[in-house]
Amino acid sequence: MLFCHSQPESYHQHSASYIREALAPFLKNEEARLMAEHGSKRSPFQYVLCAATSPAVKQQEESLTYLNQGQSYEIRMLNRKLVEYTDISSKYVKSIVRVVFHDRRLQYMEHQQLEGWRWNRPGDRILDIDIPLSVGILEPRSHPLHLNTIEFLWDPVKNSSVFIQVNCISTEFTPRKHGGEKGVPFRIQLDTFTINEHGEYVEHVHSSGCQVKVFKPKGADRKLKTDREKIDKKVSQDREKYHLSHENTVLKECSPWPDALNLTSHSSSSTPSPVYHSSPTSCSFTDDSCSPNQQGELLLAGCCDHLLPSSSPQDTQQWLHRYRFSPFSKLFYSFSGADLLRMSREDLIQICGPADGIRLFNTMKGRCIQPRLTIYVCQQHTRHQPAIKPVYHALYLEELTLLDLSEKIALLCSITPQQITHIYRQKPSGIHVLVSDEMVQIFKEETSFILSIIRDENTDGYHVVLK
Repeated sequence: MLFCHSQPESYHQHSASYIREALAPFLKNEEARLMAEHGSKRSPFQYVLCAATSPAVKQQEESLTYLNQGQSYEIRMLNRKLVEYTDISSKYVKSIVRVVFHDRRLQYMEHQQLEGWRWNRPGDRILDIDIPLSVGILEPRSHPLHLNTIEFLWDPVKNSSVFIQVNCISTEFTPRKHGGEKGVPFRIQLDTFTINEHGEYVEHVHSSGCQVKVFKPKGADRKLKTDREKIDKKVSQDREKYHLSHENTVLKECSPWPDALNLTSHSSSSTPSPVYHSSPTSCSFTDDSCSPNQQGELLLAGCCDHLLPSSSPQDTQQWLHRYRFSPFSKLFYSFSGADLLRMSREDLIQICGPADGIRLFNTMKGRCIQPRLTIYVCQQHTRHQPAIKPVYHALYLEELTLLDLSEKIALLCSITPQQITHIYRQKPSGIHVLVSDEMVQIFKEETSFILSIIRDENTDGYHVVLK
């Protein structure tokens, strides 16, 4: 599905100025540095984050850009064919955008840090894509288990841009959180791949990134203003020690992120990760997730229609609709029963949110409502029936009401609840007491009754006597 929005004529007519305006302050110096490092070979891509760089960063340090939490920021993806250079032959390329830690120490702890964030912010993502604002991108995807990663295809011949939102703030990963902490820096990194002979986007062609810090809404604007005022107060000799502030941030070339190849190979398989658009799409989770220990679960035979490992994707879709999980049917469009049953409770909470995730896990694992009352009944035999040892049946009441008791007895006796006119309890003295909701509520757990069914001569119903 192509997410391509119509643009004014001037947008396409002035593509050259579009690039030069964005890159003018630093493109020349950046290209000279890259050519000196890599010889005459130049990268075919240039990425520009439309956010201002901080002026309070020293020359020997990497530039730093401030972002507001949840605000949409544009990343312009520029192919140098528009500035007389390209060597990319495939029609589309795939770019993977991720937010990662800048500090090496936190990179080693990334999995634990992200898991902690996932539990503190269930249902949220670290990185999102703003579809309505993005231009020229195809098949934007977001893996439910990779909260800090998005991916999409785009045509390098055309002007394309993606708008991203970072939903975490830098101080969420500081050791102490009692105010005034210095937030940890992140990196925004783009890894780009072309297609191989097998139709998979696994041929790495370019990677670049930049250092950012994320503040609460409007915090980035205040911090940038403070930095500018701080630098303006310095004498000109001291100001030369700092980077100039630019209205846009050019992402610098870097090595590909270590798991970029793994992620793109998984996404290029026959069961791609869930996508943002609304058309039915195949989904897959590459982690071999397993459910937690099931000890202590109450599994009552016949209480619910279980999802089976042998269920086909079509059967799974019907099961989801039957148990009111229709909003997630497109997300699990290609899942078989086995695929869904392999999902852990944590996975489902992350994908569906806490309420629906827990309900889906309990339903598909056969977790039924624990009865509030259990009683045992034995049907009374007639005189003409041979004397045999009585067999009792368990009745599980989820509600302590006469209606629930009637439904369970009717099911046992193969009649409808409407055919039961009255239910009586026979006392030791022989009197019959009409059973009501209040009487059901005082029944003792695991009480045993002899069940007698008496035909009502005036109607087609039955009187039920509990002895």
